[in-house]
Amino acid sequence: MMKKFLSGMALLCSVALSSLSMAAETPAPAALTYDMAERAMTAALAEARANNWNLTILVADAAGLPVMIHRMDGASARSYEIALAKALVVTTTGLSSGEYGRKLQAGEIAEVPNGVTFAGGVPVMLNGERIGAVTASGARGVEDEQVSIAGAAAIAN
Repeated sequence: MMKKFLSGMALLCSVALSSLSMAAETPAPAALTYDMAERAMTAALAEARANNWNLTILVADAAGLPVMIHRMDGASARSYEIALAKALVVTTTGLSSGEYGRKLQAGEIAEVPNGVTFAGGVPVMLNGERIGAVTASGARGVEDEQVSIAGAAAIAN
């Protein structure tokens, strides 16, 4: 009886160690860090300031939760809500907010509740994986998108 018990324990330990070894070899999924968000925000703010655009800029993680947000002097209060809605669209669909709007209008994609359909939100990609979004609001959609692209480029590879 004791021999069977010890054999069973040895087998259990072997399986557990094998699982730990496999887990150690599997790379952790990429995640948007605070440092990455800071780099993105710095680049996005520089682009907005260079063009004299007063925006709200948001950097969100893959779940759409804000990691960093900056409402520039002169940016409208409503731009905050719009930047959040753009992040929701990007992180839900994996598309830029402008592309989502075009696909929604063409009937190619389901509507994201409380999403917006105009440009200004872009995905952040790292090693081929979407890890978040950079969004901007307060100027024209193409201008918001220009700022968001500058932010995302500071992280992407």
